[in-house]
Amino acid sequence: MNRRLTEIRQNLPWIERLDIVNPPAPLAPELAMQIQEQEVRRAKQLQGNKKLPQFDPAEDPVLNEFKRETMFHRQAQAAVLEGVERLKNLGIPIIRPEDYFAEMAKTDKHMQKVRENLMKKQVIAQRSERARQLRAQRKVGKQMQIEATLKKHAEKRKMLEEVKKFRKGKRQDLDFLDDKKSKGNNSDKKKINRKAEAKMKAKNQKFGFGGKKRGSKKNTRTSSADMSEYKQSRKPGMSRKSGNAAKGKQRLGKSRRVQMKAKRR
Repeated sequence: MNRRLTEIRQNLPWIERLDIVNPPAPLAPELAMQIQEQEVRRAKQLQGNKKLPQFDPAEDPVLNEFKRETMFHRQAQAAVLEGVERLKNLGIPIIRPEDYFAEMAKTDKHMQKVRENLMKKQVIAQRSERARQLRAQRKVGKQMQIEATLKKHAEKRKMLEEVKKFRKGKRQDLDFLDDKKSKGNNSDKKKINRKAEAKMKAKNQKFGFGGKKRGSKKNTRTSSADMSEYKQSRKPGMSRKSGNAAKGKQRLGKSRRVQMKAKRR
């Protein structure tokens, strides 16, 4: 064994070997205090027990994991302290300078390829996100267009129904035209309102503008003496213009006349 050890041993300087053999470093004060308290507590437990064991495994540093790890730590600490001192004596720096840059494991050409690949993936992700947003916008726009079309058709259907009711005489007013007029712009309002204004003007001329109705047709002394609108009386069954007997059917009722008037419009 000694002969083989002599053959493989190399007489190199210490800076090439960096081997150190030294005793463990002293314990830190807080660690020494903790170990001492533990030993005192252990001794009290053993004194209370009458049957003292001949061999305590806790006292063996090989079997006690806490003591074994503490010995490793102390041994490494002592080696570091001695090794740093030797390196300083040899003039070898042990602290990395502030402006030190370690050489990268990858070359600049390889890192440029990696960068180009990452940029390409980023551009693809941005294009995909932009396409997804455009699809979502087109979907929302199409939905809004469909809703607007359905709303327009519903309004048109409602307008046609109101017009049919007016033509059949079920409705006497044109308020739905005012509702339609309020939704459009000013030019559309003028176009829609023109017919309604003419109709309202004719009604006002025929029926007046409201007010008291009771007793409005009652004769007075002045109206009774007024003969300006007097027309010559005619016999029953005679026509107003020719005076001959009226030909044709009898006059329709009021509701039928309103319906016929609405159809002519």
